[in-house]
Amino acid sequence: MDATSVDVAIVGGGIVGLAHAVEAVARGLSVTVIDRDERAVGASVRNFGHACITAQTGEALSFALAARDTWLRLGREAGFGVAECGTVVIARSAEESAALEELAARRGSDDVVLLTAAEVAALVPAPARSGALFPLDLRVDQRRAAGALADWLTDRPGVRMRWSTPVLGVEPGVARTARGDVRARQIVVCAGHNLDRLLPEVADEAGMRRCVLQMLQLRAPGVRIEPAVLTGSSMLRYPALSATAGAAALRERWARERPDLLDAVVNHMLTQLPGGDLVVGDTHAYARTPEPWNEEALDDLLLAETRALLDTGPLTVVRRWRGVYASAEGEFLRARVAPGVTAVAVTSGIGMTTAFGLAPAVLDSL
Repeated sequence: MDATSVDVAIVGGGIVGLAHAVEAVARGLSVTVIDRDERAVGASVRNFGHACITAQTGEALSFALAARDTWLRLGREAGFGVAECGTVVIARSAEESAALEELAARRGSDDVVLLTAAEVAALVPAPARSGALFPLDLRVDQRRAAGALADWLTDRPGVRMRWSTPVLGVEPGVARTARGDVRARQIVVCAGHNLDRLLPEVADEAGMRRCVLQMLQLRAPGVRIEPAVLTGSSMLRYPALSATAGAAALRERWARERPDLLDAVVNHMLTQLPGGDLVVGDTHAYARTPEPWNEEALDDLLLAETRALLDTGPLTVVRRWRGVYASAEGEFLRARVAPGVTAVAVTSGIGMTTAFGLAPAVLDSL
């Protein structure tokens, strides 16, 4: 390896790639981050800014708990908002209440605080049967975090950010880009759902597809909701809740009464942006190559569900967009592609939640 090489080259400047760069810097390694765009514009900025810690299980829960401390530290050091506001899960049926009670019994009152309807209403303007607070969860200013982290990394010794630089291929010791070669002892590919553009065989073997989300930004004058908000549909999606008997009963009932929510794979949740608008979502559709257009009916469904949930005034759509992330069996992809070349992806839509716990495990494995 020549004297111009770095210790680690990271392909991808989203949250997962930046998390690996942050961990490499903490270990005293020299780092080059390479990204095809001039800034992060993918899943890292199109999400809820929700570190959904308590609803995870297994390895994802371990990574999420480790990432929590890193988010809090980096929010202070890099200058973006990270709020220890927790998550309120709203139960509007007996099945949903039962799911929360089962999770509370399993996890304990420190992790899951059961709420009465009045206690829910004090936190979220929404009628409820009952609810729960997940106090460990965080809300990150997602539209500033990636850019602030990239700036913070740029100021660290031994770090170089190479934006607007498409990677054409990777092989032991070198990442070949449209602007010349980047030489490194280790190369970590964090290309997210675009892994198949660079390493199609790795994506094929994992059965990777793109998960496309429809999401909304809504203006709700005078509304202030500090915590993230999950609903019954969230209980069918996040593993700690979906494993409960209450969630199973809810799915059976919705198969009869609300098949539209199940067909669209809705996770109806919301967070509030610093300026006051609500980020609301989301629906899920899976394909290797998704269709290029949105379905207006899905946006209408999300808007109707939000109006039915919140006891507030009028809601106005400000923005509509698609989120996209890599989806595959399991929650994480870690593949040794060649000597010194490793592909990494979060394949379950929890990159914000887990990336800063995943990155240390990946670097340990190198």
